Amino acid sequence: MADALTYSTLPSRALIALSGPDWRSFLQGLITQDVETMAAGEARFGALLTPQGRLLYDLFAAERDDGAWLDVEAQHRDAVIQRLTMYRLRAKVEIAPDDTPVSILFPGSPAAKGPTDTGWVRDPRLPELGWRGYGASPPAGAVLADEAVREAQKLKLGVPGPADWGSDKTYPIEANFDLLHGIDFRKGCFVGQETTSRMKRRGQVKSRMLPISFDGPPPPFGSEILAGDLRAGEVLSGADGRAMALLRLDRAAGGNLTAAGKPVTVEQPAWFLAALSVEAA
Repeated sequence: MADALTYSTLPSRALIALSGPDWRSFLQGLITQDVETMAAGEARFGALLTPQGRLLYDLFAAERDDGAWLDVEAQHRDAVIQRLTMYRLRAKVEIAPDDTPVSILFPGSPAAKGPTDTGWVRDPRLPELGWRGYGASPPAGAVLADEAVREAQKLKLGVPGPADWGSDKTYPIEANFDLLHGIDFRKGCFVGQETTSRMKRRGQVKSRMLPISFDGPPPPFGSEILAGDLRAGEVLSGADGRAMALLRLDRAAGGNLTAAGKPVTVEQPAWFLAALSVEAA
């Protein structure tokens, strides 16, 4: 069934519930994404940055009846709540953990039909990433899989994730948030906006995360990628034959790259090239 949907629960993700009359304006001033125009049945991908513009936590914002959910890494939920509470000041907003489960559906082919039940929202990054569910049930006929299958799908598509960018280590543009609909450059101020906007406006994007391919098991996380004797990047998360890498674009372009003594090849996914072409138009 090439066009079947695959269903996975995501124990690595957890929800934060925002409510109160000021939740939208409160969130609007903090994260990289615009939530003023977000509607019911829609999710927005974004991030919470440091004041210096480094990526702290990724998130998905999804509107619900009396506020919004923030879909975050489960291991970071308490830290995100603490950070949001620090910024709350006098805003009339309630911030609390929510135990509603997070799940995903992703298509086996472009012909696969999406879910019709409530609780599902389209993943805003790429159509191939399917839908995210909040307390939603899998549709009839969906193939059940564990989260590792989802991670393999993301790696195949060349989409980086939290295992690649960590926390307070990289800039969101280096993790391709700008190409995956994770930054709205037209909205008003948000934490870390000055550095983020300057990098984009001045074309100072020297490094990006891209997939690399090789034979056998992946080089250890953090392994140097060399172009001859010059450092061209480092290996991030991966599996046999493929991994994500943070690469210096100028040095990686020439090829002849190695990591931990083995040849590696940089790949540029179709979505990556399409997004860059749109920007250049």
